[in-house]
Amino acid sequence: MSTPLFHELQTLATEQRNPASTHIDTASTREILEIINTEDHLVPLAVRRELPYIEEAVEIIVDALKRGGRLFYAGAGTSGRLGVVDASEIPPTFGAPPELVQGLIAGGREAVFRSQEGAEDEEINGERALQDAGVQPPDVVCGIAASRRTPYVIGAVKYGRRIGCKTLFVTCTPRAAFNIEEVDVAICPVVGPEVVMGSTRMKSGTAQKLVLNMLTTASMIRMGKVYENMMVDLQMSNKKLVERSKRTVMMVTGLDYDEASAVLAQADGHVKTTLVMVLAGVSANEARIKLERANGFVRTALAL
Repeated sequence: MSTPLFHELQTLATEQRNPASTHIDTASTREILEIINTEDHLVPLAVRRELPYIEEAVEIIVDALKRGGRLFYAGAGTSGRLGVVDASEIPPTFGAPPELVQGLIAGGREAVFRSQEGAEDEEINGERALQDAGVQPPDVVCGIAASRRTPYVIGAVKYGRRIGCKTLFVTCTPRAAFNIEEVDVAICPVVGPEVVMGSTRMKSGTAQKLVLNMLTTASMIRMGKVYENMMVDLQMSNKKLVERSKRTVMMVTGLDYDEASAVLAQADGHVKTTLVMVLAGVSANEARIKLERANGFVRTALAL
């Protein structure tokens, strides 16, 4: 006798067969690649249809961050790894503390590198992961699950909502099929069946990555981490970022390489402070005061 899970999988959008790839096992390498690439073109269009919901989610995240909250991703398998990757890129890119955006994955750290598939099967594991991380309002909990049914993710989101956190959910199943407990915002880019049935690391994973990029990048921009279209709160943690910082200062201010290096040193390597120093003609301390009054926005600081 089949199980309830078997019947559930039969109806999931992510578990259907793709008519465009039924002959892929006999296709040439070039044909395989063309099939995959053609299907990948559907992903950004699916994400674009979800922009109103992504906008709502960004507003929730920004409000939480301004009130001292954090963003927590909770996922399993590919979805969990995408959350971990997105969270890990925030400190070097935007100069934010590592605890500001955190990725939780079923099975813990080991699951990032090697599948721990059974770890996703219990809702209590998601709840405990949030408890261990000290999640509390005004933190935001964002579940990530292509199928929308992963117990670990559902458990995390349920717990977050129960303790008063705002909750988000990123899934690749239709909004009408979204049947977990209510969340504040569901983001549902429906990309259609995968080229290889059920392999949600493909189109679904790409869609989730695009959404997570938008959530954190837009939030960081709204928090003053970008000037024009340049990262100005990045950490000079490796040689590439050191040189990028100098180049940014040079591009904005017109200083040469040595001049930019010297002013950055006066500003303790902080690009934002350097820009305000040069463009407003003030000391490093005065630039910091201006930025503080401007809530970290370079344009506002220059207008003061």
